[in-house]
Amino acid sequence: MKKSLTIFLLLAGTSYFFSCVHDPDFNFDQLLEDQLNNRSSSGSYQAYIMPEGTDFSALPNQDPKNPVTQAKVELGRMLFYETGLALENKYPDSKNSYSCSSCHVPSRGFTAGRFQGIADGAVGFGESGELRSKHPGYLGDDVDAQGARPLPTMNLTYVTNALWAGTFGSFNVNTGTEATWHQDTLVEINFKGLMGLEANNARALAVHRQVINKAVTDSLGYTEMFDAAFPEIPVNERYTRLTGSFALAAYFRTILTNQAPFQKWLKGDKSAMTEQQKKGALLFFGKAGCADCHNSPSLNSAPHQFFALGVKNLYQSGFAVFRTGPNDIRNLGRGGFTYRAEDMHKFKVPQLYNLRDVGFYFHGASKRSLKEVVEYFNNGVSENPEVPASQITTFMRPLGLNAQEIDDLVEFLANGLFDPEMDRYVPANTMSGNCFPNNDPLSRIEMGCN
Repeated sequence: MKKSLTIFLLLAGTSYFFSCVHDPDFNFDQLLEDQLNNRSSSGSYQAYIMPEGTDFSALPNQDPKNPVTQAKVELGRMLFYETGLALENKYPDSKNSYSCSSCHVPSRGFTAGRFQGIADGAVGFGESGELRSKHPGYLGDDVDAQGARPLPTMNLTYVTNALWAGTFGSFNVNTGTEATWHQDTLVEINFKGLMGLEANNARALAVHRQVINKAVTDSLGYTEMFDAAFPEIPVNERYTRLTGSFALAAYFRTILTNQAPFQKWLKGDKSAMTEQQKKGALLFFGKAGCADCHNSPSLNSAPHQFFALGVKNLYQSGFAVFRTGPNDIRNLGRGGFTYRAEDMHKFKVPQLYNLRDVGFYFHGASKRSLKEVVEYFNNGVSENPEVPASQITTFMRPLGLNAQEIDDLVEFLANGLFDPEMDRYVPANTMSGNCFPNNDPLSRIEMGCN
């Protein structure tokens, strides 16, 4: 009976569901469990459960060249927040002033606290990165700014190919794209035969003007940590951006939002989610069709999929942005990497946890709240005239959600998927002793770090 009811709901809507919600004996938990069983690729709702970050053997998509170890995780956690690596800054004032976490702030879902991430060439922080602004001495082209919203550096064990276009990583969706890897020296790292995190991190350290070599590890005190993490690598190759990228990748794979209410509910605590959050989850996996694309433990797509949603690019957002504009190849999404006509304007399906406090949504920061995001999908109408209608995914169609359903779905996304304890992944200090994530004078004042 319940199985048949679930199938009916998935195919024909939720009219029965909403006729029963006031019944005190109505079992939301059983209905949601049945619905998840139908949606899951394995046939069981338990497939959505994330492992513990300390259970290294349970972390999927590890690079065979870089198995996760405790020594690598500890090193990666320190390097991620280490401003002492900021040594290729354009101007002297910015030396030792920024870190990876300048654009990936834990309290902002491990993404930027402002509409556009800026590493070298910015000052200030505010409470969570929202007050970071261009250094007055930097010109636009000198600023290390990102051409799209930075994706979060959490739940990355479910990522095989990095960035919105899936550019980095030698395998999975990039198998067969080898002809495009010579497009520049950064993408050529794919010829090293690495998974996406390892390949992208090595690129990122270079692009974001961070330095790792023996002189740096000696001066900052990281040499022993590199020795513990990579004893099998010859000493003359051990202290590099590549080994640093391996440590960062290991750390990233352990950052999991496995304490969110939905995760606790999946693991058996049926009181972890409120009734409204359960209603929202039923919509997510049912009528709203969100799980048509977002259907992995992190609620990204597995394997990675790319879709054109017709949202605005960052330069169209109305914000004052740097190093991007109408001719930025990154506006083409997957097509800007593969050069295939069918990939143009298509962007990777991202994970959906801890979005509540992010404040800027989609690759172009065109929405400011989760409610605006849900309403955009509910309306099903493209907002970007530069994206041809022929490219827009068929998933972009009016969903028919009413006001209460929108609120319920937003509640699930905002709070049902929110892990409030992400500071557990942040170290108390880095080896340099510098303030982090930023170390410029204004940031130190705003963060209360002396």
